[in-house]
Amino acid sequence: MPRPRPPHLHREVTRHGKTVWYVRLGKGPRVRIRAEFGSPEFKTEYQAAITGKPRQAASGSSAAGTLAWLVARYRETSAWAALSTATRRQRENIFVQVLATAGQQLLAKITSEAIVAGRERRARTPDQARHFLDAMRGLFKWARAATL
Repeated sequence: MPRPRPPHLHREVTRHGKTVWYVRLGKGPRVRIRAEFGSPEFKTEYQAAITGKPRQAASGSSAAGTLAWLVARYRETSAWAALSTATRRQRENIFVQVLATAGQQLLAKITSEAIVAGRERRARTPDQARHFLDAMRGLFKWARAATL
């Protein structure tokens, strides 16, 4: 006999066939569990949702003052929300690549030379290089105005 699910846990299948999990207490808001079902991260996120505590960052949590931390703060702002859906998706794809290579880099060590080097690595595809510059320019322009 299958093991019953924990209380308040709901399973849905998206229109793309992907299974997603939500926690909902009574008639309150649903909280999505992003970790894979049955994993230790899933249990941690489930407990956080049940207790109402804020969700912990992913296993590659970003320390304050790093590029990953800055991008995470940027995604929480109205400046990010004001971008069109297509622009957000495009920049998100760029940020995924950038964070994979330099996510744990301290902000103080990111210079204009590092940005130029990133552009040069993308020189074979001029559109990609331009979009990289646009994404980084938008990120650092917001950071300068926010004075983090």
